[in-house]
Amino acid sequence: MEKVLLIKLIQGNKDEFYSDIEEMKGLIHTAGGEIYDIVMQKRNEITPSFYIGKGKTYEIAEKYKDKIDLVVIDADLKPIQVRNLEKVINKRVIDRTQLILDIFAQRAHTKEGKLQVEYAQLNYLLPRLTGRGVEFSQLGGGIGTRGPGETKLETDRRKIKHRIQKIKKELEKVKNIRELQRGKRKNIPVPLIALVGYTNAGKTMLLNTLTNAGMLSEDKLFATLDPKIKQYKLPDGYRVLFSDTVGFIKNLPTTLIAAFRATLEEVREADIILHIIDINNPDYLKQKEVVYQVLKEIDAYENKKIIEVYNKIDLLSDDAKKILNSSLPGFHISAKTKEGLDELISYIQSLIEKEFIEKIIKIPYDKKNLISIFFEEAVVEKIEEKEKYLNLKVKCLKKTYEKFMNYLKN
Repeated sequence: MEKVLLIKLIQGNKDEFYSDIEEMKGLIHTAGGEIYDIVMQKRNEITPSFYIGKGKTYEIAEKYKDKIDLVVIDADLKPIQVRNLEKVINKRVIDRTQLILDIFAQRAHTKEGKLQVEYAQLNYLLPRLTGRGVEFSQLGGGIGTRGPGETKLETDRRKIKHRIQKIKKELEKVKNIRELQRGKRKNIPVPLIALVGYTNAGKTMLLNTLTNAGMLSEDKLFATLDPKIKQYKLPDGYRVLFSDTVGFIKNLPTTLIAAFRATLEEVREADIILHIIDINNPDYLKQKEVVYQVLKEIDAYENKKIIEVYNKIDLLSDDAKKILNSSLPGFHISAKTKEGLDELISYIQSLIEKEFIEKIIKIPYDKKNLISIFFEEAVVEKIEEKEKYLNLKVKCLKKTYEKFMNYLKN
């Protein structure tokens, strides 16, 4: 495990500063590092050449010379700043974006996920290759070197740009496949419910609890990266789809938003969005705002039905639960213990049933195989056998009924 020195400038709100420190500690832990020490410096202005003060840089170089393996700075650094810091401190230096990209490289397991992460990493690395080509061309080792660094990354800019273009084309194919899949889903009118939330809010555990999806669920940031869509049957027998997405985080790198846009489009296409909030996190209000900001960036906020779901109430005291119930509208659940899930599912069912129509349908016996449509895509309340036909009493979406009638005409 690498020993990491975390550096943070003190600027602005003090509460937010300590919240940022805790989040960075979580990111470093998730990446596989161990915090050796934290250096804080109060500065009103950024030093263009070093980010932190030049004197502070030489002080760090002397104090931590044989004690650390890596320096992580909670900021987005310019290439010149990274090179100058590394030259003085004589240790690898990475910024917040590279740390997050490294975690994503560890968490991506599907071909699509790996392509998206590599695309983001290459776009991040391209302007930073000057003077650092030797490091990136060798086999990677440690935080900030995973991903393309593990495959002898060529420093030739033309080759890197060619690789970026190739991945971009492959991601376009992925996007087209996803659009085809969405088109097929629309032909089978089953509502899509997207789970969104700040990283580590408990989205994946909720999906596992509801659908037995069997996905990785850890108490770590970005524990799951690759999206999943799983089927769930509501109490009235109607089917819906739940989709899990990558967790959001403050200042999510723009390269990642661009790379994962095809995946995030699942959220944009959703009929209902469940915003999962970790009520046990002291910064849950700020985290809520971050999620809403990302939803706005991907055009998944306006005119959307968004349900706020406060998770992890099993970690609260009884008094805290009472305060929560009286002060915060929304649903209060524990994905771990299933507390509150019945009320949430009942509400989701009521929203979907608002779109239902009730019909009495006559199906000739020679076409009774069409009954399967309603058992798949609707709620069959009653079946009566008549002399020449079956009488079905159903609740379904208008689209399901219209599709059925087209089949009956044929």
